[in-house]
Amino acid sequence: MPRLRYRAARSPSRLEEHFLLLWKTVEGPPLQREFRFHETRKWRADFAYLPGRVLIEIEGGIWVNGRHNRAAGFNADLEKYLEASLAGWRVFRFGPDQITLENVERLAVLVAAAINPRGCALT
Repeated sequence: MPRLRYRAARSPSRLEEHFLLLWKTVEGPPLQREFRFHETRKWRADFAYLPGRVLIEIEGGIWVNGRHNRAAGFNADLEKYLEASLAGWRVFRFGPDQITLENVERLAVLVAAAINPRGCALT
């Protein structure tokens, strides 16, 4: 009888926590974490804003030859982002250097504009 493998929930990365702290600082709308956006694949986005069909990916390990910049991992990421885009999602990718108050605020304003097209909820 095959043994079912237990898979513990992945703990959030330091970069994800930093992004979320900045997102809350700029009063961005609530995000869903670890959102599974594809019906048949087990792809997940780090964060999703469902009403605006926005996915946010935090790319770590770029300076230590991590998964995202080795050939197989990079190709897998390209496939994932292509499928998300073709399914109508807007995908925003943040590396460590992009997780700044200014950039997070710019994205929060864009997402808020989707909620309230006449004017952004955040000023």
